[in-house]
Amino acid sequence: MNKSNLSAFAAAARTELINRVKQKAYELGITAAKVKEAQIEASDAIYINGKSLDSVQVKQRDSLIAEINKKGYKQVMEEVAYTWFNRFCALRFMEINDYLPTGIRALSSTIPGSVEPDIMREAFNLDFDFANEEARDTYRKKVYELKEKNDQNGLFKYLLIRQCNSLHTILPFLFEKIEDYTEILFPDNLLQEISFLRAMTNPEIIPEEDWQDVEIIGWLYQYYISEKKDEIFADLKKNIKISPENIPAATQLFTPHWIVRYLVENSLGRLWMLNHPESRLVEKMEYYIKSEQEEEGYLVIKSPEEIKICDPACGSGHMLVYAFDLLYAIYEEAGYMPAEIPEKILTHNLYGIEIDKRAGGLAAFALVMKARQKQRRFFRKGIQPHICVLENIHFEDDELKNYQEEIGYDLFTANLFPTLKLFEEADNFGSLIRPVITDVSDILQLLEARGLSSNLFFNTTHQKVLKALQQVDYLSPKYHVVIANPPYMGGRGMNGRLKAFLEEKYLDVKADLFSACIVRNTQLALPKGQLGYMSPFVWMFISS
Repeated sequence: MNKSNLSAFAAAARTELINRVKQKAYELGITAAKVKEAQIEASDAIYINGKSLDSVQVKQRDSLIAEINKKGYKQVMEEVAYTWFNRFCALRFMEINDYLPTGIRALSSTIPGSVEPDIMREAFNLDFDFANEEARDTYRKKVYELKEKNDQNGLFKYLLIRQCNSLHTILPFLFEKIEDYTEILFPDNLLQEISFLRAMTNPEIIPEEDWQDVEIIGWLYQYYISEKKDEIFADLKKNIKISPENIPAATQLFTPHWIVRYLVENSLGRLWMLNHPESRLVEKMEYYIKSEQEEEGYLVIKSPEEIKICDPACGSGHMLVYAFDLLYAIYEEAGYMPAEIPEKILTHNLYGIEIDKRAGGLAAFALVMKARQKQRRFFRKGIQPHICVLENIHFEDDELKNYQEEIGYDLFTANLFPTLKLFEEADNFGSLIRPVITDVSDILQLLEARGLSSNLFFNTTHQKVLKALQQVDYLSPKYHVVIANPPYMGGRGMNGRLKAFLEEKYLDVKADLFSACIVRNTQLALPKGQLGYMSPFVWMFISS
């Protein structure tokens, strides 16, 4: 895998995609200087820059303006560009490995010398799991109309959006239903010779064999955000602190594979070897270091299904991907049937926590691809990996009180209120958040059984409560193995709220984010659990 090529490609793709997305926004009358002026009252159709928008596009445009007002123009443009980059990388990986349900390449051609993607040539023959014949006919009429106009750009956009929507069922974390502003900002002219898509599908730039290893997704992620990281640290020199939305780019690194193996083999692998000293798993662990003395007091594991492994800052999932491989060998040794192992690993064993939605989506994607590699029919099982992207959740003062009265006081304890309110800055504090209550499984089941989803008045609060409790569950001390390459950030880079949080909650280890994370991660593990971290060596020498 040529890392230099990947780095150059990802950096160029980021610049190009951001510019293309900005151009689409400009065509909608939206620029950094003209957001408020672009707010037009929704109607069935409006006319902008010579283009007529239908009612769906008007809603998409309105939601785009609302998001820009909330987050800022620059951040939204970057997020949309990266969302499409993620999707294109996933499609490329899936088409090379023949994982697309249609069986047809979406971005490239199998015909030597052709630049027309197979999806365009086979447009009339594609099956996107249409709901009925009417939907199929509508699709074919649209394809015929675009082909009659010789609208290559329009046809490619239409087919790619259909392809992405069809993948929503099996990969919802990466292919959300494209009915919001990401659709209306779909980049134009991607089939041009100079586009990043042509570079992505050029085997002289990225050989097809590189796309056969899911590790490529993590490397592309790191290289894509590298320029953003440079911008953040340049700002830091101007005393501009690292804001919550920039923490992922500033702190995430793709951990080299040998380090991942070292950590996983000497934590998960060690746990299995302690329980099964006769195991031949040791023959597959190149970096495993056997203890010179007999170890006592370890966690007893009766079955592979008991083991819970967590990466509390999982990024694009490299630790969890290798843990999948090692778990697969463990299940095989324990006598499980190969066809049932991928399902069991994703259902029982692997957990990831992340503050970056895009990285969390890639981690989930990587795990599903590992499962699909081992089990051809895995997509049909409808199993989703346990990747929790922590979300900010805010409750108004009387909101929980009114909800409690509706639900019944018997379900609420004194500690539940403060626990539910812990996630107002989840994107800033991440897995450093320590819930007051550590076991919410019973109350989660009771609340889900109450069926308040149909209650129009309380449904919004109900969904927020459920989400908060689900996040508490991920942050509970239930893991046999905790492995991480924690984020590194000294006090100089911390924004005010993060610095105050560490001083209040992690006073003894407030000097750097990594040290607070290590202390927190020890609390995520069960007593006698196995821990593995990559950290700078300064902790051995300095008092702070």
